[in-house]
Formats: sequence, structure tokens, C-alpha cells
Amino acid sequence: MQPLVEAPPAAAPDGRRSRWAEHRRARREDLVTAAVEAVRVAGPDFAVDDVARSAGVSKTVIYRYFADKDELVDAVLGRISDVILLPRLMGELAVERADDKAALRSVIAAFVSLIEDEPALYRFAYAHAGRSGRADLVAATEREIAQALGAMLAERLAAAGRPNTAAMTWAYGVVGMVQLAAHWWSAERTVTAAELVDQLTDLAHGGLGLLLPPPG
Repeated sequence: MQPLVEAPPAAAPDGRRSRWAEHRRARREDLVTAAVEAVRVAGPDFAVDDVARSAGVSKTVIYRYFADKDELVDAVLGRISDVILLPRLMGELAVERADDKAALRSVIAAFVSLIEDEPALYRFAYAHAGRSGRADLVAATEREIAQALGAMLAERLAAAGRPNTAAMTWAYGVVGMVQLAAHWWSAERTVTAAELVDQLTDLAHGGLGLLLPPPG
């Protein structure tokens, strides 16, 4: 009986490929960080040269990791959304507050403080809103916040045995109102930030306070 021929051992995975992929991902993230800083310094109309200076590299290096400026802009918008904007707003939505008015105030105040803390990034996001075929940070953020708020309102209505079909309408109405009013305020500054928060909170709660059943 012939001895069984052992199969050759499986080839070890090429660690170099995975290491290169990780290096490329990390390098790209570093360049996005540099681009965010370039926006803070140069404003919404930053140039790739600004990013290169911020990163301490040449423009050629930038284009090794991004096909064009539009791709770099998309990456910056994604960073603003994932790291700066959504964690702040969604975190406030998740915090238990003393009452509905306090909860509304906390989210509105977080948004207004973002405009105060990061004016260049806020203007950058708006400057690229509605780009044809490209990422729209403003619309995506409004949608995510409104969906989360709508789910909370729907849960409140359902718990009280009431129809919850209006929950999303109210949520999108409140989010759209705050977004548009805050954007107008960011240019006009006719009142202080604290006054703006108070005014928007009063308006939002004046509507929802009449429409929502008391918390259980």
C-alpha cells in the first residue's frame, strides 16, 4: 500500500498586503485630519495646497490617497459628521433630562454651541450642501437626528395608547426649524447664543408640549 502523500502546507497569508492596506488607511486618516485643520484655518474654500501645508507633504502625496478634491471633501464631511457633529447631538438625545423642555433645550444648545465652537467647519458643511451626486452632510445629519427624535416621540405616543403617525412629521418639523433658524442666526447674530437657544426651545416646546402626552 502506497503511503499517503502529505498535502503541502497552505501558503501563509501575505502579511505585507494587509500591512500595506492598514498603512494606507492610517495615512488617509492622517490626511483627513490635516484637511479638517486646513478648513479651520482657511475656511470653506480651502485648497489642496492648504491641506498639503497642514500635513507637511506635497500635493502629489495628497493625490496618492484621494482621486480628486471632491473625494477629499467627502472624507472631511464624513469626519465632521462621525466625530464632531453626530456624537454631540445624538449623545444629548440619549441623556435623561428632568422634563421635555429641558431635553429639547439640551439638544438645541448642543447644536448652537457647535456653530459657536466650530464656525469654519459649520460653514464648510453648508457650503457643500446639495452638491449634485455628492455627500450632503447637512441633509444626512438632519435625517439622522429627525429619525432618532421621531422614534422617541412615536414611543411616547404608543405608550399612551395614541396613534403615532404624526411623530415623524413633528420630528422633522422641529429639526428643520432649528436648523434653518440657527443657520440664519449664524450670519445675522441679532441675539446672543443663549437667547437663540431660549427662543427656539420655547417655540419647539410650545408645539410639542401641547401635542405630546405627559411622560409615563
